[in-house]
Amino acid sequence: MAADLAPVFRAAAEAVAGAQALVVTAGAGMGVDSGLPDFRGDTGFWRAYPLYQRLGISFVDAANPEHFEHDPAFGWGFYGHRTNLYRATVPHPGFALLLDWAARFGLDLFVATSNVDGQFQKAGFPDQAILEFHGSIHHLQCTAPCCDRIWDNREQFRIDEETMRADHVPLCPRCGRPARPNILMFGDYAWIGERTAKQQERFRQFLSRQSGRRIVVVEMGAGTAIPTVRAASERIGALSGARVIRINPREPQIRAPHLSLPCGAVEGLSGIEAFLRRD
Repeated sequence: MAADLAPVFRAAAEAVAGAQALVVTAGAGMGVDSGLPDFRGDTGFWRAYPLYQRLGISFVDAANPEHFEHDPAFGWGFYGHRTNLYRATVPHPGFALLLDWAARFGLDLFVATSNVDGQFQKAGFPDQAILEFHGSIHHLQCTAPCCDRIWDNREQFRIDEETMRADHVPLCPRCGRPARPNILMFGDYAWIGERTAKQQERFRQFLSRQSGRRIVVVEMGAGTAIPTVRAASERIGALSGARVIRINPREPQIRAPHLSLPCGAVEGLSGIEAFLRRD
């Protein structure tokens, strides 16, 4: 543990131990300690997918719904690869720490994340207490869409990593058109947001029940490029009695009385845990 961070770790531990509710907010950096790429800038994306660099395709280009319209096998090359990756990934120990805090201190718990990887569900967080701002790769929808149906992604993909093309394209069971992930992509006008809207309503109700209570927000790996998660943390942090703990190795800045930890998720959570156990 870095000595200069010890006072912040202690203050964060006091906030967790004294809270009545825990809101976990997370961006792409949350998965880095599990071995997942965070696609920070084109360089980070191309490091994970070198073929796209040769083709001159950025993350924004790859995460474009037009591929499913014009060349769905290529679109599924990227998202099928990510489906396989997320299924194989084991959530890092920080997930278990957060669950343990909620149980140990009797905290009401909710997760709000921009990640589409399903790692919180895999780690044991209850599905009814998770808001996925941008949808989930583990659910599908019609590309058109012909209807508002959303269904589980049970597809198996083999990806030719020389061409980044999938061996098959999932189809909509209603109209037979190509299916796509139920993920909000860049320039996306066809995303079906009904599942996420229901999650947002459950989150709204959760926050309503916390009125006047002490809320601690633990934010991890949420950057400023797409500030959805940071904005949510700060909105909650503005409530009376709320405290935000921002854990971010590159962009940890947040105004007092909130707390800033310039480190990764596992290091930050473990540092807080050390003081919780000490005290």
